[in-house]
Amino acid sequence: MGIVAVGTAFGEPCDVRETAAEYLADPGVAEKMGYDTYYRLREGDTPTALAARAAREALEDADLDVDDLDLLIVGVSDIPEYLGWDTSAAVARALGARTVPTVQFTQSCAAWSPALDHAAGAMALSPDTDTVLLVLVNVLSEAHANRMDFNATIASDGAVAAVLRRDHPRLRRLSSAHLTNSAYADLFRIEYGGATAPVAPEGEGNLDVDPKIAVFRHFDRDPARFEEFEQEIRARLAGVVDTALVRAGRERHEIARLVFINDNQRAVQEAGEAIGLPVERTNADLARELGHMGAADQLVCLWRHVEAGELAKGDLVALAGISAPGMHWFCTLIEV
Repeated sequence: MGIVAVGTAFGEPCDVRETAAEYLADPGVAEKMGYDTYYRLREGDTPTALAARAAREALEDADLDVDDLDLLIVGVSDIPEYLGWDTSAAVARALGARTVPTVQFTQSCAAWSPALDHAAGAMALSPDTDTVLLVLVNVLSEAHANRMDFNATIASDGAVAAVLRRDHPRLRRLSSAHLTNSAYADLFRIEYGGATAPVAPEGEGNLDVDPKIAVFRHFDRDPARFEEFEQEIRARLAGVVDTALVRAGRERHEIARLVFINDNQRAVQEAGEAIGLPVERTNADLARELGHMGAADQLVCLWRHVEAGELAKGDLVALAGISAPGMHWFCTLIEV
C-alpha cells in the first residue's frame, strides 16, 4: 500500500508570542516550548468541514472522485462535535458519498497509526478494496482544555487526507508497531463531560483542572519516579521503532528521517536521540511552524518533507510518536 496524494486544511494561523497571554498567566512559558505558530479554527467552521476540505484536495490531486473509493477512514484526535456522533459518516456526507463504507478511529494522537493499519488490513482481506481515503482531523475544544497548558505542546487545529492505493510504488507502508502501558490510563484525562461526570461540580470546570499537576500526583510528587517515567518514554519509543524495523527487515542506520509528533523542541530532539538521529533529521522545524495537530502531525509533516525535496526515492522514514492519554507508543515505517 502506498500514498498517492495528500491534502491538508488548517485553521487560522496565529502567532504564539502575540496570543500566549490569552492562554497563560506567564506567556514566556509558550516561548520556551519553541513554537512560533499554531492554527485555530475560524469561528463558524467545524472539524467535519475542515476534514472534508483536506479530503477534497487529496482526491483532486489523485484525479479521483469520491465514488472511486472503496473505503473511507476518519481519525479524530480531540473532542468530537457531538456525543453519539460518527465523524466518518459526517465526512462522507460532506463529500457526497452515499454508499462508501466508513470507519472511525478516536485513539487520540495515535489514531493515524491504527487507521493506516486498518487500511492495509482491509486491502489484505478484501481483494476488491484497492483505494482508501484516510482523513485525520484535530480541533481542540477550548471549552475542555487549554491549548497552551495541557501537555507541554501547543495544540493546533488542522486536517490531513491521504489517498492510499494497493501496490502503489511510492510512499509505501512497510510495517508498524504499537505498545500500550495501561498503568498510565488516567494520565491527561479530561474530568468532566463523560458518562462518569457529565456535569462539573458547582464552581469547577475542565479548565480549572491542571493535567500536569495530575501527572505529578500520579507519581506521588516524587521527582525520581517522574524521571523514571521520562526514561521509559524514550526507551519505549526506541523499542517500537526497533520492532517495526525487525518486521520490515530493516535496521536503524537505514532511517533517513524521524517524523515525530509536533512536540516541543526539547521533546523532538530527545526523540531523535532515542533512535540515534540528530535533530536536523527530525520534524523539529515543522513542529515549530505548525503546532501539535494531534493525529494529523505525522502525515502532514511527511508530505511537507516530500514537497520540500528533503526526502529522496527509497528513503526510509519512521513515523513515530507517543499518545499521552493511554499511554501509547507507535511507529509506522514508510519507504519513499
